[in-house]
Amino acid sequence: MSAVNPDILNVILESLRELLAQKNFPVPASLGPDTVFLHGELPIDSLDLAVFLLVLEEKIGHDPFRDGFRAFVTVADLAAIYSA
Repeated sequence: MSAVNPDILNVILESLRELLAQKNFPVPASLGPDTVFLHGELPIDSLDLAVFLLVLEEKIGHDPFRDGFRAFVTVADLAAIYSA
């Protein structure tokens, strides 16, 4: 995977905070690059994640999943995909 663009990482983290606030979920104190999306400390499900990816596409300006899904587990994994 490519290096992580810190600006993209910040957009992802801020967008996660916004998503959690909209759903009235607490923001984990450990929210950061190593945070796991599903079945981790984030109280979101796969539908929340799909909507989140649409939000990121709009904010970042491109869809790295256009040619197919690319697996990711953590915030840093997703930031690396958007940074490529």
